Parts: sequence; C-alpha cells; structure tokens
Amino acid sequence: MSGIYIHIPFCKQACHYCDFHFSTSMKKKDEMVLALAKEITVRKNEFENEIVETIYFGGGTPSVLSNEEINFLIAEVYKNYKVAENPEITLESNPDDLSSERILELSKSPINRLSIGIQSFYEEDLKMMNRAHNSAEAKKCLEEATKYFDNISLDLIYGIPGMSDEMWRQNIQTALDFGIPHISSYALTVEPKTALSKLIQTGKIAEPQDEVASNHFMILVEMLQKNGFIHYELSNFGKENYFSKNNSAYWLGKKYIGIGPSAHSYDGEKRGWNIANNSLYLKAIQNDELPIETEILTISDRYNEYIMTGLRTIWGVSLDRIENEFGLEYLDYLKKQAHKFLSDDLLSIENNILKPTPKGKFLTDGIASDLFYLDSEV
Repeated sequence: MSGIYIHIPFCKQACHYCDFHFSTSMKKKDEMVLALAKEITVRKNEFENEIVETIYFGGGTPSVLSNEEINFLIAEVYKNYKVAENPEITLESNPDDLSSERILELSKSPINRLSIGIQSFYEEDLKMMNRAHNSAEAKKCLEEATKYFDNISLDLIYGIPGMSDEMWRQNIQTALDFGIPHISSYALTVEPKTALSKLIQTGKIAEPQDEVASNHFMILVEMLQKNGFIHYELSNFGKENYFSKNNSAYWLGKKYIGIGPSAHSYDGEKRGWNIANNSLYLKAIQNDELPIETEILTISDRYNEYIMTGLRTIWGVSLDRIENEFGLEYLDYLKKQAHKFLSDDLLSIENNILKPTPKGKFLTDGIASDLFYLDSEV
C-alpha cells in the first residue's frame, strides 16, 4: 500500500512561524493545477505495482483551491493509478476557507477527512501568529464540519509565549467538546528567517520557553489519554480507527509520491524532493521535465530514519528488525548508545521493542539523534 501527497503552494497570508514552501500570490494558481495534474500522470509508472491507499492535499493551504480543482486532481489520480476501494482522502484546510456552504460541498466530494489548522482558540494567539482566521471562525467551522464529516483532525500549538497552563487546558477542552477524533499538536518552534524569529530578535515577542512547552506537552498527553485518545506518534493523538493513514504510512516506511513544488517522495531505497520554487517548477513541468533531485539512502541513512520514526511512534524500534535488516554491528551500536537512556528511565525495552518511557517522550528527538549511526563511526 502506498500514498500520494499533493503540495498546494499557496496561502492567503504568511503565518509568522511558518517556514514551509508557499506563495501568497494566487496569480499562477490555474497554471499550477494543470502542472500538478501533469506530474500526477507523468509519474504513474513509479507506482505500477502499488495500490494507492491515501491521497493527501497538504501545503500551503489546499483549501484555497476550488472544489472543482480538488475534484479534478483526485480524478487524475484515479485515472492513472490503482486506488484502494476506500482510500483516505485528506484536505488540509483553514477555518476562514470553511464556510457552511463550502463544508457541505466538500462533503459531497471524494474528500473524506478534514485536517483543520485551528492552532488556538484564543484571539491574542491567532493575532500573534498572524493566522487568517479568528476565534469565532474556528469554533463556527468545527460546529459545521462535525455535522458532515466524521473523520476530522485539528492542529493545536502549545508553548506559545503568554499561554498559561489553564489557557492550554481550555484549548484542549474546546477541541474535546466538539468530539474531534484526532488531534495533531506541536510546540511553537522558532525557525530561522521567519517573521517570528525577527519579532523575537527585536523584542516584540517573548521567546518560547522549553519548560513551558514541556509542561503543556504533559498536560496534553494526560488530558487526551483520559478522553480515550491513543498517543500513537509524538505529535499525534487519535481515537481507535482514527489514526492518520497517510502519516502512519510515512512513519512505517511505506512508499509515497510527492506531487508539486517542494514535495518529497520515497520508494524504499531512495528519497526525492521537487524544487521549492513555483516558477521553476512550472517551467520544468511545462517543458516535460521532472524538477526532482534524488538521493539513494545508505544503510546508515535507513537505520537512522527507522530510529527516528520508530521512537516517535507507539510501534517503537524492533531490535529483531535492526538485527535482520541492518546486521549485528548496528544492533550492538544501538544497545551501547541506548544504555544511558535505559539507566535514566528515558527508554525501555519490552518484547524486544525499544520505546521512550512517559518521562522520555518529550525528549524523543534528542534521544534519537544520540542513537544515530554516523558513517565515520564504522
């Protein structure tokens, strides 16, 4: 089983914290839709023997596309690939794009899962992040979306300067009150060259504190687990049968094709990424060229990816798989590197599966990087 990711590189306005690839000019939207359709067709041979189980519209803000444009791109996938009987088809969307009429229209389309970028239900947070929606729109959109869609995910950001523990609890509670079955939640991070980074440097916004973020993370885990959510990936919580199939496929090392500027692809042996420039992407596709760079993954690359994704998920890192796929040298190295984290109760081994303990969860990415195998260590 495999997936297709379609990157829609447009946004109405730039959020202060975002470093994804997008443009706020919609001038080339029509051209872009045709180019995406062409890339979908041109790359069909890569999935000759694969069944597409997920189609995911990410971005940018995919909900800036009209329903006709979205349906046209889905039809192109169906025309060129073998698609599973009930694929998960997700649209990332923002509350300001989801009017009652739009939600009703989408419910009649092949889209069967909405991922809504709420981020916070507090006005001051939304203004600070330069989100295009306000708090009332966030609530109204969830009220409407839950009437027509069963499979909804929403994004929330924690560790925002000035957000008290009580405010954070209230944000989570509001999401729970709407009966949402999936929540993705991330700490506010300061990426270089973003507006947020400049606002912090000039003292207009306080810097996010790790201690606050860590505390918010603990509250998040506790509240969601109490409410029947499974913490199946470091930043993702889902009720039974509501895990994101698209994202789970990434973490489990399944194949996927990334369509559009800056989109990434993976076929089990090599990784590819399209050029992150709308004009150059369009030019290449119009000239029948694929604007993609690829790298063949070394055994160490594949081991490191498995460590990173495995530790972030409930499936953990199988020591048997490390031995069978990568060999004894890698297994011995992993055991040696993991020793101090096992002693400090940050990692545990159960049924030959290595996983972070509750105490180690928030530190997972840092722990994983200490377990990476660098080729210079051979």
